[in-house]
Formats: sequence, C-alpha cells, structure tokens
Amino acid sequence: MTDLTATSYGYSDGDVDTNRSTAITLNELADQRFSRRQTLRGGTAIVAATMGASMLAACDNNDSPSDTPPITAEPGETIATSSGRVVKLTGATTGTTNQSWIQIEGPVVTLDGASTANASFLAPSASAPTRFVFRYIVSNTNNSYHDTTVNVSPAALGFTAVAKNKLDVVTVPTGYKVQVINRTGDPVLAGVPAYKNDGTDTNFAGRIGDHGDALYWYGLAATGTARDATSSTRGLLVQNHENINIQYLHPNGPTNNTTAGPRPEAEALKEIECHGVSVTEYSQNAARAWTFNQASTLNRRITPNTPVVFNGPVKGSDLIKTAYSTDGTKGRGTINNCANGTTPWGTAITCEENWAGYFRRPSADVAGRTPKELTSLNRYGVTTTGNFNWATVVPADATNTTFARWNATASGASAIADFRNEPNQFGWVVEIDPYDATKAPRKRTALGRLGHEGCWPGAFVVGKKPAWYMGDDSRREYLYKFVSATAWVAADATAADRLATGDKYLDSGTLYVAKFNADGTGAWLPLVFGQSGVTASSTVYPFADQADVLVNARLAADVVGATPMDRPEWTAVNPVTGEVYLTLTNNNEAGRPLTGTDAANPRHYNDPKGTTAQFGNPNGHIIRLKETGDTTEATSFTWDIYLFGAGSDLDAANINVSGLTADQDFSSPDGLYFSRSSHAGGQVKPLLWIETDDSAYTDVTNCMLLAAMPGTVGDGGARTITNKDKNGVTATQATRVGAAPTAATLKRFLVGPVECEITGIDSTPDGRTLFVGIQHPGENGTPAAPSSHWPDSQTGTPAATVRPRSAVVVITKDDGGIVGL
Repeated sequence: MTDLTATSYGYSDGDVDTNRSTAITLNELADQRFSRRQTLRGGTAIVAATMGASMLAACDNNDSPSDTPPITAEPGETIATSSGRVVKLTGATTGTTNQSWIQIEGPVVTLDGASTANASFLAPSASAPTRFVFRYIVSNTNNSYHDTTVNVSPAALGFTAVAKNKLDVVTVPTGYKVQVINRTGDPVLAGVPAYKNDGTDTNFAGRIGDHGDALYWYGLAATGTARDATSSTRGLLVQNHENINIQYLHPNGPTNNTTAGPRPEAEALKEIECHGVSVTEYSQNAARAWTFNQASTLNRRITPNTPVVFNGPVKGSDLIKTAYSTDGTKGRGTINNCANGTTPWGTAITCEENWAGYFRRPSADVAGRTPKELTSLNRYGVTTTGNFNWATVVPADATNTTFARWNATASGASAIADFRNEPNQFGWVVEIDPYDATKAPRKRTALGRLGHEGCWPGAFVVGKKPAWYMGDDSRREYLYKFVSATAWVAADATAADRLATGDKYLDSGTLYVAKFNADGTGAWLPLVFGQSGVTASSTVYPFADQADVLVNARLAADVVGATPMDRPEWTAVNPVTGEVYLTLTNNNEAGRPLTGTDAANPRHYNDPKGTTAQFGNPNGHIIRLKETGDTTEATSFTWDIYLFGAGSDLDAANINVSGLTADQDFSSPDGLYFSRSSHAGGQVKPLLWIETDDSAYTDVTNCMLLAAMPGTVGDGGARTITNKDKNGVTATQATRVGAAPTAATLKRFLVGPVECEITGIDSTPDGRTLFVGIQHPGENGTPAAPSSHWPDSQTGTPAATVRPRSAVVVITKDDGGIVGL
C-alpha cells in the first residue's frame, strides 16, 4: 500500500493531467500566447480561460494612447475541456473601460458574471465534441472584442486516483473539500441540546441516529415547505440509521447486553431510538458551505416506535396481527434500515434489512407452533435470544409493550394476546413523505417480506408499468423485481397527495425473482399464489393465499427455483441505458463451495488476510442485466458480470478477473449509485459510484468509494475460471465477463477512516455537491480505548478518549464543478 501523509482533505501527488488528449494543453497554449504579444490600443489586456487549476492566458501590450481600446484581438484562441467542468473566462484592462462577455456560438450556457471582466460557466453535457465561442467586449471610446473558443468533449473522470490507506480521515482527491454533517447524536428537533458524546446523552428520538446508511436529497423551494425537486441549495436530507455501536452509547458500555438480563429501560430505549430514519433540512450559503436549520418544522425522526400503517395485500392478514395490532393494519416503526429507493412523486423509500436478529425467540418456543410457522421462522432466521436483549426490560409502566414486542415467543392464548407475529411486521419496504410529518409511513407489502437491502426504481416511461429492483441481503438469497399493476402517468410526478400516489403504484402488482442461466440469459419468475408450485400443496411450504406468499417471499422464491446469489445488496439503474446493476458483496466457503459455483456466481478462491485463509468469494462482484426490449415490464433479460472485486496482486486469470490495478482494486462492493440524470455526470455515459463494506481487505486499506463509467451488458465475452479449494482440488466454471476497466473508466475517489463502512450516497440535482455516509468508524473499539476518533480526527488531533461517530461528509470541488468530472 502507499502510505499517505494525512491532511485535512486529501493528498497531492503533483500536477498530473490524467485526462490525456492529443489536443494542445492549456499550459502549452498559455506559453504560446504569452510569447505572441499583440499591441492593443488602450493599455494592457488579459484574456483568459481556466478550468480548475490550469489557466490559459494571452497577455498583450500596447504603446498607443491609453484612452483608445484595442482594435482587434488575436483570432483562433482555443482551449479544450470536458462536460461538467468549470470554465473561467477572465479579461482585464488597465484603462477605464466597461467589460463584458457574450456567447456567440454553441448550445446556450449560463454565463455567470457576464457583465464583468470575469465570467464563468459549467461545461454542459455533450455526446460528441462541441464548439462554444465567447466574445470578450471592451467598451470605451472605441469598442474592441476578443473571441475565445472552448471545445467541450463528453464527460470524463477528472481526478487523480486516491491511494489505498489506513488513515483515520476521509481522504479525497486534490481539489476537493470535505464538510462533516449529521453526526450520530447531533440534534434534529428544536430545543434538543448539543451532543456530549460521553454516553450520557438521551432523547435519540430528537437526535441523529447511529450507523447512518443510505441517503437521498429532496429539494425545497427557496422559502417555506413546498417541494422543489430541482433545488440544489435548499432541501431535506433523508437518511437511514441501520444499527448501533452499542459500546459508545453508554458511559461504560451496555448493561446486561449478553446475559439473561434484565436490560435497563433507559439504555434499551436509547438503543431502539438510535435506529430508523432522519429527515433534516440543509441550505447552502454564498460560501458554498452547508448549514443545518434546527428550527425547521420538517426535521423529523422516524424510529422503531413511530406509528406506521400497512398497505397492500397483507394488510389485515392474520399473519401480522399482534397484541398491539389486533386487526393487522398498523404497527410500530421501522428497523435496520439499510439501502433505499425513491419515487418521481417525491417520497422516500426505506428498506428493512437484518431485522430478524432483534427478536428473542428461544429454542424451546415450539409448543403451540404449527410446522408451517416453524418453517417460516427458521427460513427467516428468527431463532435467537435477541441481539440486544431488549425483550428483557421490565418497564416502569407495566402496560408499556415497547420492549415486550421484541419477544416473539408464542406465550398467549392466541396471536393477538402476544407478539409471536411481530417478526412478520418487519422485512418490508416502507414509503415516507419527507415533506409531510403528519402522515404515517406506509409499509408496502406488495413488494414482499425479505431482508430488504434496497429498492431502486427503473425508468418511468409513460404508458409502461414501472418497476423497482431489490436485493435480499444474505448469503445465497435472491434478486427481486416488483412491477406495478398501473402504467405510469407523467402528471403523477407532481401529485399533491404523494402517499396516495404511492398507493396507486405500490399496492398492487407482481413480485418476481430472478433466475440467471448459464448462457447469459435470465428470467423473472412470478411469485403468485397458484402458479409454478406456489400452492397449498407445496412440500416446501403450504401457501394459503397471496398474503402468505408475500410474507414468506423467500420460501416462494425457493419453490420456483430462483438463483441463490453471493449476498445480493444494492441495486442501481443506469439512467441512460436502463441496465440494472447489483452488488454481490461476498460469500464464504460454506455459502459458495468449490462444487457450488455457477455462471452468475463463478468464483471459489482464497484471499488470505494475514495468516488467515478466506475461501469462498470474500471479495464479491457486481452483476448487471439488460431487460429484454429495454422495458421494466420484461420477463426475461441478458446479463454479465461488470466487475470482480479483488486485490491487484491476486491471480489475474482466475481471481482478479477484471484486471484491477492498484488505483482500482476493491473488496466487498455494497453501496451502488448512478449520478442523477439532471447533470452531466448522469448523462451520455453516467458515473457509477461503488461503495465498499469490507473485512477481507482491511489489512491493506480502509473501505472506499470508487467512481466508474461502465459500458453495457455484452461488451465483454465468455470466460472460464479455474477455482481451487483449501485441499488444492480444482474445478472450472464458465461465466460471462464485461469489458475490463481502464484508468479512464474506473478509479478510487475516496478512502474512509478506520473500521468504517462507506454507505449512502446522493448528490444535489446540479451534481456540484456529493453527500456520502461514513458508518461505524472505530466499530471494534471500547469506551476507554476507541479505535477511531473520526470525525474529530478529520481536522485535528483529538484526545485519545474521544469517541467515534457515524456522519455524512459533504464533498465539493474547489472550483465549483461537478463532483467526479
């Protein structure tokens, strides 16, 4: 690895141009122009165009009277740049003149400062080289002008790759800045005091939760609470809070967390409230810094205790009735919220992932259970004593069931006398209106009950039924798609009642699961009661109706023969091609043995961590698919593997199959996000951002964020891999591999602090601000000896006992351009 010198925002490896071109460089052109001085009447004039840190300038002298402006300017001055970069046009004279810039050729751009000597613009998206001409006008006794030509090429990655490192800071490329916001414990609601970060703080229902995960920006109008989806300067940041670093939430760690209990009520309440979702209002000031508005009425926490309602086919089912919800229509909260989704009508989608482990259900809980119930409980992993022992709390108010609900034991006379069905109230996709805190979140049961990682939408095409793509985050689970029963109507994007619009598109439709064939084709298999063996006579699980199918979607997927994947996590959809990308984070030896590989999950190998062997697929891969006919309604697709995670030093033929270099290598891809289509980074050839959640490669580097510009499904070809197990036995596996990345199409953009996960990412609509989540830094430390001090370590050297906190980093480019370009 390369050992970097720590700085506040990054490192510098010199003035290296990584966007190489055969065109004349800025510095060469500047040298030429400075050597060809022209005489201008009226004094000294400088006309320049700059992009980032490079400058093109022509300096012309004149011995004529100072009150006479120049007659002519040197013709043919040309510079080259690419989409998404800032171009500065600078003209200055020493005489008393009026100066301005106008555009005279090319697609119209917005010229900032056009009526002054110094103007600038953001190079727009271009699918081919495009010529722009700008005229610098000096008005005095006589008028003169000088034309500058700017040739704009399609967008390209515009930064030097960040080297792997194990620093306790967020490292970004030279030319970028980092601001930290939304730290664990920061106040959300008005009147909540500042966080002391010593374990004594309370009221997390009014604070930022722990383990910040997926996030999304929802724009606001300049004033008030109205939605403005185009706003890049004021809006709401909606973020998930997946889990907790329990040791840092209490002065000396938790009490009775790993024993039979009882847990203290105050401790358990704090831990519960740290989960869920936060909604916070931010605005950007003139200096491009972001400010939180604690007084905003839109600020909000949604915790596992927040009232929610059920919608869709499972609403009212006996399977979700409890002592709290005797009619099966309501519930309390959301938990282990991991990845996310969004809708064009302006709502947030949050997903309940590893929820099963929160429930206490001892092995003796068999009496009174039917074989069918036990099959369901075992398939979803509701078989533990509860991760945090919340069910052992004896509340001060005996009628308070906040803690008893986490005990899934069948202890009462019926399901409405206990919480045996409480696990069935989790594992759903949840829709939230971030602009209206008066409306309860809605659990959309038509999308199935899983260990939902995320739920990302495909393209919305008028007259076509929209779809959402979902990974089930566990080893050997599946990829799903929900296709709405309702075709898209463009006017619904601005509907006044956003959750009612969600009812229209998300409460009725078909849930599918993916089967990947060896020849690079695949099929979406419907999970519909009465079809493909999903019946009451199934020997795997006897389904009663469609509600039963959706509550037990994993079992239905087993029945129809879906392809078990290497831990399917985030999905992302290319906004130009519509192709769907899925991270397959990793698998172990048991989950992907030598004899258990397939074309879509083709590797079994060892990537040792120190002296510890790691067999299976410890580094993961990213698969992608192209819907037949390029429509979300398709029931078949083609696929290939876009990237294989691996260290650059591993076997190039069979492990580092994508040929990753030291600037590109990664392990355990998790978060996945295409840039928004509202700016140049999400047009023509959109940027794909890849986040890692790794333990296999952390002896070499902390987790990271990479930027990529992928091609398309089928741009590579067939490949046969030779796998080897711990006994030296080999086996071959045929697969489909995408085109290998190059230095121009994949590079590392960010490395996080010690023991963190990089997760959660979005930008403002203009692409000039990128929000990235930094989760659980220092997760292996103790209150007395934290193993990270981030985010305090980002800008200084904190005391050795300062506790780490999850947070969001706001990344901007020094010159104001689009991040990554």
